[in-house]
Amino acid sequence: MDQAADFFEECQVLDHALESLGAVDWRTVTQFKGWTIDDVLVHLHFWNQMADLSRRDPDAFDAGVRQVMPRIQAEGFRATENAAIPERGHDLRLAWRDLYNRMAYDWALLDPKARVKWVGPDMSVRSSMTARQMETWAHGQEVFDILGLTRPETDRIRNIVVLGVNTFGWTFTVHGRPMPQVPPHLRLTAPSGELWEFGAPGPDLIEGPAVDFARVVTQTRNVADTGLSVQGPVALEWMAIAQCFAGAPETPPPPGARHRVVH
Repeated sequence: MDQAADFFEECQVLDHALESLGAVDWRTVTQFKGWTIDDVLVHLHFWNQMADLSRRDPDAFDAGVRQVMPRIQAEGFRATENAAIPERGHDLRLAWRDLYNRMAYDWALLDPKARVKWVGPDMSVRSSMTARQMETWAHGQEVFDILGLTRPETDRIRNIVVLGVNTFGWTFTVHGRPMPQVPPHLRLTAPSGELWEFGAPGPDLIEGPAVDFARVVTQTRNVADTGLSVQGPVALEWMAIAQCFAGAPETPPPPGARHRVVH
């Protein structure tokens, strides 16, 4: 299953960015909701644990969901996750690394079409791995940004692009808007230079870097801060609210709010 290898590589790229941090650096506040770098990795590690538990012990996963979801609703993600994960700094990095290494190996051996439980509807093993890669890539963005680093991108970003395309309808539904009948045509340039196209040609067109499209659908950039060309009313509305992740409707960052910090 290629998605397991892509998840592993995504984690490794973030891991490399974290390896030189000093003890104080882990408390650096990012541009995402006031989260620190510690908070980011706690979040990733917590939900990696939950995803792996869904595979190993579905009943224990259900029990875990019943325990944490009321607390998340009452106290928020950060408080709940930080209470559940005791490690911080490099100890946290080592615990996270140990799990992502094991997950990448174990999940690669699974049937991609097998079903696993999740907080919402069940999903395929392939979709669960893609979600873990997406989360790692999206939350990794605030780490790279605040450290002033440019992340090396490869065509493994395609998994996140496809997720963004597949959640076109979800974006409108979660924001309480009627879903347009015809999605925009996409012409996206992959990091390798390959052209990726989705949808039939029509009045709505989105073209530009595939990485920028992924940034918009994961809400790590406002579309105004990307190199995307967006034409047509449906394309404009989609890119203004795009959300490829589950949960409540979220508002994309305002223009200029998320960017790579120049040190």
